[in-house]
Amino acid sequence: MQNFVEKANKNGSFPFILGSGSPRRRELLGQIMSDFSVEVSDAEEIYSHPKGTLALVMENARIKASSVVQSNMQSWVLGADTLVALEERVLGKPKSIGEAADMLQFLSGQTHQVSTGLCLINRTLDYEETRVETSQVTFKEINNSTIEEYFNEVNPLDKAGGYAIQTRPDLIIDSFEGSHSNVIGLPVQMLGKWLAELDII
Repeated sequence: MQNFVEKANKNGSFPFILGSGSPRRRELLGQIMSDFSVEVSDAEEIYSHPKGTLALVMENARIKASSVVQSNMQSWVLGADTLVALEERVLGKPKSIGEAADMLQFLSGQTHQVSTGLCLINRTLDYEETRVETSQVTFKEINNSTIEEYFNEVNPLDKAGGYAIQTRPDLIIDSFEGSHSNVIGLPVQMLGKWLAELDII
C-alpha cells in the first residue's frame, strides 16, 4: 500500500467518476467528496453467481466500473451495485408495481440482508479492487393496505427490494443493523476510509 500511495501522489490527482446514475448514490458520495462527475454504465448486469450474493454484487460493481473506465483511462472510476437477499432469494429492482408488492410481502416480518458491492479502478495506476458491505434490515408485519400507502409515497421501481429505507421507514421497517447509507446504496463510512487509504480524499 505504501508504494501505491507514493505512486498515486507522484502521479498527482486524477478526476473521480461515479459510474452510477442513482441520485441517492450521488448525494451520498457528495457527503465525503465534492469534486466528482457522473457517468452511467451501459454494461449488462448479471443476475446470479455461483459464489452467492456477495460475489454477485461485487462482480456487478466491477462490470459497471470496467465499462465506464474504458473511456476514462486516466480517472478513478467507482462502480456500485446493491441487492437485497433473503433465504437464498436475491431481490433486485422490481420490473412492475405488482412485482414490488410481492417483494414487500416476501420481506414482511423477516430480517433480510442488504449488500452493496463497490469496485474502484484506475487504469493509469494499474489499480482495481472490489469491496462489499452488508447490513441487516428487519421488516414489520405489513399488509396490502400498508404496501399501497407506502407506494403512494415511494417509487419502488428503481430500488432493490422495492423499498427505500430513507423514505417513510415507519410504515415498513422495524429495525436495522449496520450501515444506514449502505441500505440506501453507498456505504459512506467504509468508502470514506477506503478513499482516505488511497489518499484520494
